[in-house]
Amino acid sequence: MREQARTLSTLRRSIERLEASDEAYPPRRRLLGHAEADASLQGGLALGAIHEVFAQAGRQSAVATGFIAGLAGRVAERRPLVWIRQDFTEVETGAVSMSGFSELGLDPRLLVTVRAADVDHALRTAADALACDAVGAVVLEIWGEARQFDLVASRKLTLAAQVSGATGLILRMAAEPRPSTAETRWIVRAAHSPPASQPWSAWGSPLFDTQLVRNRHGPTGRWIMEWKCDECLFGEPAAYSQPVAAAPAYRPHQATVTTNKNAFGRSGYRVA
Repeated sequence: MREQARTLSTLRRSIERLEASDEAYPPRRRLLGHAEADASLQGGLALGAIHEVFAQAGRQSAVATGFIAGLAGRVAERRPLVWIRQDFTEVETGAVSMSGFSELGLDPRLLVTVRAADVDHALRTAADALACDAVGAVVLEIWGEARQFDLVASRKLTLAAQVSGATGLILRMAAEPRPSTAETRWIVRAAHSPPASQPWSAWGSPLFDTQLVRNRHGPTGRWIMEWKCDECLFGEPAAYSQPVAAAPAYRPHQATVTTNKNAFGRSGYRVA
């Protein structure tokens, strides 16, 4: 017990020193590309910190995975990206696709995936990865209301990130936000993508409905953010006009209703 109390006291003093130095020396930041979001973030997403992304289970989980992949691509700065997932998460949402990672404009050769048996192993692996200064970013997926990821675990990850300079991105599926030491907290939903500008493309660029609900050093906000795969950054979605059918040259005020029954009427269907 004495050894544990001594370790906890040392950890608390280290956190206090880091929090004090954080006020004196603002963290380095990486622009996301979206002007309004970068302004709220005081110049971009903070490096060497922990950021949380929340999403509902189901189709929103794929949206959040794409969004956090974009964030990781921005903050990793061409350094290795460690992606840690629970076995249970892979059963629920499927494996990370290298081809999909490449289609987002990111380099799959820089991606290192780790499958953890449970939340405890995932947290220990994330802390070890964040302690390595050769790593650019660490993505940790936690499914559900994991009691192991409490305020103490969040502080340990924050301490490791601040010491090494690596950025931690926590992806929470089917969970409610709890107190943590995260620099920012996002809630991500799917947004409607505009039609592609090229006729040979079946869909447009990925669009995310992002809500910044926690920001330690600035205001919060909500934006529609488009991931630009060629530039590997976020931006404002381009405005486009939906095609509208032209009105006919002449149309009577009310269509004439006929009382004669046809084949549909005789078979029991009502004609509108």
